[in-house]
Amino acid sequence: MYYTISQVAKKLNMSPHTLRFYAKERLLPFVERGPHGIRRFQEKDLEYLLLIDFLKKAGLSLKEIRTFIDLAMQGNDTVSQRRAIFTTHRQRIECEIQRLGDILDGLKYKEWYYQQAEQIGIDAARNTITGETIPPEIQPFYRRFLQMIQLPPRTKPDANKQASAVGEKK
Repeated sequence: MYYTISQVAKKLNMSPHTLRFYAKERLLPFVERGPHGIRRFQEKDLEYLLLIDFLKKAGLSLKEIRTFIDLAMQGNDTVSQRRAIFTTHRQRIECEIQRLGDILDGLKYKEWYYQQAEQIGIDAARNTITGETIPPEIQPFYRRFLQMIQLPPRTKPDANKQASAVGEKK
């Protein structure tokens, strides 16, 4: 059974424009054309289209998707190369998840910090919140936030060192 571009668009919840764009970008070399040049999609083509849609959602570039499709069209000899594309992209996604996790932890710390500032005032928070005064459940967020912005942890000033430093200035 053959499908028209409109039927495929409706069936896969994609716009005909998207399908034409994929064709223009040479992502659909597997789609046959009828006697008048009209694309004729088969059931197996729909699976490729769903795969292309997944790869796009996963963040692969059009060039990477085209490379994958070209390799797939070459057959079984390219299975390792296709797997390598997924491995490389999975590693990129894992790095991005780590980066976003760091940002999320920084936001959790800053949210806690400003909650404290609401309660005791921003100046008091700035002067009293140090690595030692942060609750244990917030500590991991605080440490990751400091790593992210590359600052050393704030500590309470040592009274002896402070007095010594004051004495040296005189």
